[in-house]
Amino acid sequence: MIFLNTDRNLGLTNTSPVMGALLLAALALQFRKDCYVPWIYWVAVVLISVVGTLITDNLTDHFGIPLQTTTDVFAAMLAATFAVWYAVERTLSIHTIFTTRREWFYWATILFTFALGTAAGDLLAEQLKLGYLHSAMVFGAGIVVTYAAYRLLNVNAVAAFWIAYTLTRPFGASFGDLLSQPLTNGGMGLGTVGTSAIFLGVILVLIVVMTKAQLAVAAKASGASATSQ
Repeated sequence: MIFLNTDRNLGLTNTSPVMGALLLAALALQFRKDCYVPWIYWVAVVLISVVGTLITDNLTDHFGIPLQTTTDVFAAMLAATFAVWYAVERTLSIHTIFTTRREWFYWATILFTFALGTAAGDLLAEQLKLGYLHSAMVFGAGIVVTYAAYRLLNVNAVAAFWIAYTLTRPFGASFGDLLSQPLTNGGMGLGTVGTSAIFLGVILVLIVVMTKAQLAVAAKASGASATSQ
């Protein structure tokens, strides 16, 4: 997003509608599928992360809304989405998303987690002067604690998942800024192109690994079913 906004001089005004249109196209394709298609799903995730970031940046840069306010507002909107989702469907588990309505709830939740994460990450790193490295460490520690609570204290799996998921955005944003920002701003000076290439490479590797694992599980289940017959 920074690459298009700054390096390509599109600015928030031009970047926002472009990314918004791409997101709508990706979601339209996603909703047409009745099963998990890795490349479609992850394209939608990447685009919704960009749009969520743009929403927060537009509110802060164009409308002058303080980061504390956007953090509070998006936290409230995320909580409200969870409340309505649970009230209507009686579950927040991603493993039960097999209806269009539940998928709408899911993508709305993802959008608010990214908008909230951007606001919270910038609030901690920039406005509260914690810095990118320390902010990444704070959010990373939150993810580790959540995982430990799930594994060791039997914290509800669905609650643990959504807490960790929400923390991944400010962690990723802080870590990305740490890599891309110049040394004078507390970063490592890799620039937006280098940082984007690193993240893209990691995402592609993870998609390939997870897809292969999913295919292996499906093949094993199919083989077991054929043997039992």
